[in-house]
Amino acid sequence: MGHVRNIVGPSEECGNLSDKRIAFGKKGEDLATAHLHDLGYEILARNYRQQRGEIDIIAKDGDCTVFIEVKSRMAGGCYAPGEAITARKRSQIARVAQMYLAAHRLLDTRARFDVIAVLSDGAGGWRIDHIPNAFDLPASGW
Repeated sequence: MGHVRNIVGPSEECGNLSDKRIAFGKKGEDLATAHLHDLGYEILARNYRQQRGEIDIIAKDGDCTVFIEVKSRMAGGCYAPGEAITARKRSQIARVAQMYLAAHRLLDTRARFDVIAVLSDGAGGWRIDHIPNAFDLPASGW
């Protein structure tokens, strides 16, 4: 079962549209990170980049390494944030996760993929939907 959290706070104002998108996405990732801290997760990395892609947040939930994709959207949009995580994106996340696990000698540990959807109401309120174990490895594996 996922976790839902409502947060109210000031919205950020930025210059051009690209700056606004970047600030909006960063705000969503900041809220997701705070949510994970509140749940007792240990944050291992943010915006972990490899040549093949990026993972927004890598955390530890007990003995499990968790790879988290954060999707931030305005409420009332034509699709839910989680719908933006296509099969191709899941495969990309899985490949980068494997690289992280190999680099940190964690290939024999438990791991899972979560999604956190951060929705803004446009008036300073935010809703966080956390979906643990949101997807499995692609059929082709790592």
